[in-house]
Amino acid sequence: MAEGRHAGTRREPRANKRRAWHPHVDAFLEMLLAERGVARSTIEAYANDLSDFGGFAERRRSGVSTADTALIRRYIAGLTRSGAAPATSARRLSALKQFHRFLFAEGHRSDDPCASIGAPRRGRTLPKILSEDEVGNLLEATRRRAGPGGARLTALLETLYATGLRVSELVSLPLGAAKNEEPVLLVRGKGGRERLVPLGEAARDALRIYLAARTAFLPDGAPSPWLFPSRSRSGHLTRQRFAQLLKGLAEDCEIEPSRVSPHVLRHAFASHLLAHGADLRVVQAMLGHADISTTQIYTHVLEERLERLVHDHHPLAPPRRT
Repeated sequence: MAEGRHAGTRREPRANKRRAWHPHVDAFLEMLLAERGVARSTIEAYANDLSDFGGFAERRRSGVSTADTALIRRYIAGLTRSGAAPATSARRLSALKQFHRFLFAEGHRSDDPCASIGAPRRGRTLPKILSEDEVGNLLEATRRRAGPGGARLTALLETLYATGLRVSELVSLPLGAAKNEEPVLLVRGKGGRERLVPLGEAARDALRIYLAARTAFLPDGAPSPWLFPSRSRSGHLTRQRFAQLLKGLAEDCEIEPSRVSPHVLRHAFASHLLAHGADLRVVQAMLGHADISTTQIYTHVLEERLERLVHDHHPLAPPRRT
């Protein structure tokens, strides 16, 4: 039996074989896991990114931890020339920046070769959203569904549209989140950060109705700490199953299923709030974004609204093209 399979051996990320050639990469990834609580999927992605750069550097008689600024610039430029998506180039540069900051902080390097390298220009990809009427149709369709399944889907959809939670945050809500019928939810988001999110009356009503039918989803009738229990390995409704339920709901409403997902509804929440005059900082706090720049993608809604106001109300505005 291979050594790594002996009982009691600490499980390593699958990328371990690809990065075994450099102990500094190992130390960096272990720091992210132990000190920052970074998800294993992110650790895997960073391992792959650093491995890819390491191969590039070795072919040019350098290394992942000894490369200079010029070589890193060549690598990022090469990604662009090869047709890599801007998001891919940005993620790989981010991995390299964090890795070299770690090397500098730990004294493994006397300089940071990434310090003068700016992020690659990223195209502005606007989020897919649904109109307010389309979301209204989805909500009406859930209310027409009978039985515990309809009550659960209504509670999920009302809560998601009322709060803009990430789907992982929504499906893993603890039972206590809805038991007290408070006008806010305490949500534990990325990195264990907690935030309070207002919960409207419609969502509270939907949760109250669902709680009366929740026992139908308890595996073997056993107690569960989750608001949305299921027979999944995690013990709660999975993201994938919720997405499937939304696709079916979209078909009932004659909306193209590919346009509907939990993340699209999160986008709709933010965009509709801004369209009705909400402050961008408030939306940032509700979404749980650490950086305001992440929330600014939704300002296209404000731009469209201002353009509409000018065209509709300014006396010198040219007629709108139809």
